[in-house]
Amino acid sequence: MAARIEPRTAEAGRGLLRFITCGSVDDGKSTLLGRLLYDAGMLPDDQREALERDSRRHHGDSGVLDFSLLTDGLDAERQQGITIDVAYRYFHTARRSFIVADCPGHEQYTRNMATGASTAELAVVLVDARKGVLTQTRRHTYICALLGIRQVVLAVNKMDLVGYDEDTYRAILADYRALASGFGIDAVVGLPVSALLGDNVGQRSARMPWHAGPSLLEALESAEAAAVPAAEFRLPVQWVSRPDQSFRGYAGTVCGGRVAPGDEVVVQPGGRRARIERVVTAGGDLAEAVAGQAVTLTLDRELDASRGDVIAAAAHPAPEADQFAAHVLWMGDEALLPNRSYWLKIGTRTVNARITSIKHKVDVNTQARLAAHRLELNEVGYCNVDLDHAIAFEPYAVDRVLGGFILIDRQTHATVACGMLDFALHRASNVHWQHTDVDKRARGLSKGQRPRCLWFTGLSGAGKSTVANLLERRLHAQGYHTYLLDGDNLRHGLNRDLGFTAEARVENVRRVAEVAHLMADAGLIVLVCVISPFRGERRFARELFDDGEFVEVFVDTPLEECERRDPKGLYRKARAGEISNFTGIDSPYEVPESPEVHLRTSGLRVEQMVEQLSAYLLGDAPQS
Repeated sequence: MAARIEPRTAEAGRGLLRFITCGSVDDGKSTLLGRLLYDAGMLPDDQREALERDSRRHHGDSGVLDFSLLTDGLDAERQQGITIDVAYRYFHTARRSFIVADCPGHEQYTRNMATGASTAELAVVLVDARKGVLTQTRRHTYICALLGIRQVVLAVNKMDLVGYDEDTYRAILADYRALASGFGIDAVVGLPVSALLGDNVGQRSARMPWHAGPSLLEALESAEAAAVPAAEFRLPVQWVSRPDQSFRGYAGTVCGGRVAPGDEVVVQPGGRRARIERVVTAGGDLAEAVAGQAVTLTLDRELDASRGDVIAAAAHPAPEADQFAAHVLWMGDEALLPNRSYWLKIGTRTVNARITSIKHKVDVNTQARLAAHRLELNEVGYCNVDLDHAIAFEPYAVDRVLGGFILIDRQTHATVACGMLDFALHRASNVHWQHTDVDKRARGLSKGQRPRCLWFTGLSGAGKSTVANLLERRLHAQGYHTYLLDGDNLRHGLNRDLGFTAEARVENVRRVAEVAHLMADAGLIVLVCVISPFRGERRFARELFDDGEFVEVFVDTPLEECERRDPKGLYRKARAGEISNFTGIDSPYEVPESPEVHLRTSGLRVEQMVEQLSAYLLGDAPQS
């Protein structure tokens, strides 16, 4: 067993290094990391004693220490002998401090690995000397490259099991360098190691005199700390500091370039200009701030800047756009469906976003491009992204802060994807909103009515079209200008090309909502009858309209009653398996949580429901 290195104290060195360990199952990631911590002298006496005790319990009195027990902390991991979650560890040597993420090897935990890689500057990729470069190795290297890692230490582990053969090591290193080069990773340091016995981990091994390179610890100590930040000044505003009326400062962390008092800057998006007056920190004012420093900037004049804006060099501002091409790694348990609405968080800014199309998905094992209409858990897709507001950004390859984003589910607030912006789509800058002098208010006034959208939702056969048709007859008789958009009728024309998969349902509702929005803009009272089974799509429709314009009408009829009516024979066909993806049978219906009007149809005549709707629409009567 290699001698243990004495504890060291971190001093001024090359700065903090964040790195990840990744590799196939049983390649020895946890053992390597545990040995690294041990050799670096980072185990207190009580933890070392616990390691010796746990090793005896698992392996008897062989005297071999099982270093994986130091990092496989989850009970499920210990029971299965694999790493499931991302385990973060901090340690230091005399030359440097480190934060390491021990990432899982299984394909189903790709999202966990991406989490660890998103902040890492280097990857330690393990390969079993007996197996060589595997499909999993290719997958891990691809994810690392996708997340911006450009430095790799290839640890060819278990060299003791191949008799420390140099030719075996050289062949694996050559294979891996060819693989990494294809992903744009040219900085590869090769190491033959035995994590179990400590060869070339904390110190160089006498068992492999043919290896003239560093040990793993030496390679980590000498690695470049971080990617070179963007050359131009960028600071995403995190917080507007107003301790009193005499001070207004914009706090954030500089993510690129440098800034000093007197520099001309621009607040984006929007392009408002000012000059830096002070660069403030808790320790006093600075003559200059550089990338990585958290500061508060004051300007020579008051500007309407807030959290999410970007302060940038006026001479070289960041590009702005609202439509992008991006790689998306899907992390949600439910599939990503195009045109579903999410929150997108980039830097300190949060906006509404939709994946408008999936250009292709990428097989993470082979990197083959495959056609796709959705993304499932752990799948990577190359997508077009549409935002409701323009943002200041940089390509991810230039700046991780202004080029990396996450998608957040608007119902559960769960993070469901991470993404890397590639470039802005040309149409984002070529298409502009054209002002018209006659607006929605004027059109509504000319008709003597307030434009509205009544959105009828409910199961097939619930009575949506029946109620809406009778309501329109009554409104028309009273002189109101209306239009009824019925889902079935629209599928004969506008939506003729759509099926009934979840993806098609999302697009169906999007198109109907956009048409309804145009009709309301024309000053009409528009009645929409579509099942619209998903809350997310109904929320998307609502957000197209001004406050108070969108009225969600839940026609609440029990499934049993809808099946009994079955006016089109659809339930019978769905139960017989002749129709798939039928709402209420083999496709879900998400009940509205707080509709403006809740029509409980049991025991009510159609005329009574129309009276209830008329009272709300014309008199804004409260509804239960």
